[in-house]
Amino acid sequence: MSIQNLTIDAQRLWDTLMETAKFGGTAKGGIKRLTLTDEDRMVRDWFKAACEAAGCAVRCDDMGNMFARRPGRNPDLPPIAMGSHLDTQPTGGKFDGILGVLSGLEVIRSLNDAGYETNAPLEVINWTNEEGSRFAPAMLCSGVFAGVFPREYADSRADREGKTFGEELDRIGYRGEEPSGSRKLGAFFEVHIEQGPILEAEGRDVGVVTGVQGIRWYEVTVTGFESHAGSTPMPLRRDALLGAARMVEAINKVGHDHAPLAVTTVGLLESRPNSRNVIPGEVFFTIDMRHPDDAALARMEADMKAALAAIAAETNVELRIEDTWNSPSVRFDETCVGMVRKAAEQLGFKHRDIVSGPGHDAAYINRVAPTAMIFVPCEKGISHNEAEKIEFEHASAGASVLLHAVVAYDKAMQEAAA
Repeated sequence: MSIQNLTIDAQRLWDTLMETAKFGGTAKGGIKRLTLTDEDRMVRDWFKAACEAAGCAVRCDDMGNMFARRPGRNPDLPPIAMGSHLDTQPTGGKFDGILGVLSGLEVIRSLNDAGYETNAPLEVINWTNEEGSRFAPAMLCSGVFAGVFPREYADSRADREGKTFGEELDRIGYRGEEPSGSRKLGAFFEVHIEQGPILEAEGRDVGVVTGVQGIRWYEVTVTGFESHAGSTPMPLRRDALLGAARMVEAINKVGHDHAPLAVTTVGLLESRPNSRNVIPGEVFFTIDMRHPDDAALARMEADMKAALAAIAAETNVELRIEDTWNSPSVRFDETCVGMVRKAAEQLGFKHRDIVSGPGHDAAYINRVAPTAMIFVPCEKGISHNEAEKIEFEHASAGASVLLHAVVAYDKAMQEAAA
């Protein structure tokens, strides 16, 4: 069969998206499927069964990353991989991450329907703990795979209840024996919703992702002194929440000062002892800072740390800042990106080049294999929210571009080796 005649089954892809949304589905129509919870185990069981039904052999590495392999004519070649993640935010949507995994599965199913055999094997991957919402940092296990984090570090990550990643991975039964990173990939393609408003605003069907902006995460602890709210005079207070509140405003200012490309966010904050008539003695919060330019991101960090130190001195509180994650900016492989762009053009989709604001597993996999990403629009750019929504035809467009880019890459590599 000619490559040009290959098509996906768009309705099957959509139905599969709706089917998997039942695992951890919320009353508001979203998904709560945190990493290594029972809901995560259930969707993993479903994914394993679905891939095996499509003729794939499914294996896990020691980080719980799942690899579903479809054989190719040359089994000695490293596989061309597709995928993303099945975990979600606490109030996540139906498409973030999941679209990439199930688009990969749909490519396998469609090739089976057409009786098309690739030269290299193909793999669909579910990366563990991409979100980082339960176990920080994000992209933890693609990071182990790419040599960014050691296994021991990943296993030791703890959630807010003190449960460790390693204990929970063992509990759900998805730790494999294969050392993470020992499996070689020929290339990696990831479909994802944009998680921003650009494609929708411009009426584009597809984003050709050329890279990912730099990301830095921090955990901040502000320590004051707990005392009675009714009997402690204002000048004598060491109010940790007051200090933290001013710090949150300063962090927001750093984002504005480095506009228009910078973004800064405080997304999690805990006040202790959290009693209405006790002056807060300790506050914990997180910082997320992003910029496409690593040098600019370094200047943002310096500005942020200087501002927080000054506020700590002014409010008479102690400050501890822990740098928990530094993901430098990424440029994807030109050949893979070119395959995505060419596929979008040949299929007649309105497309544009775009840099990703969020981080993705592809950012780490790019270190060990040629990598590219495909974006599709999401309504109003909303993501990490139960209201996350995409159109049927855009899901179809992303999977179609994936199919044609992967098959074209396979053919190009075969021709180059001849």
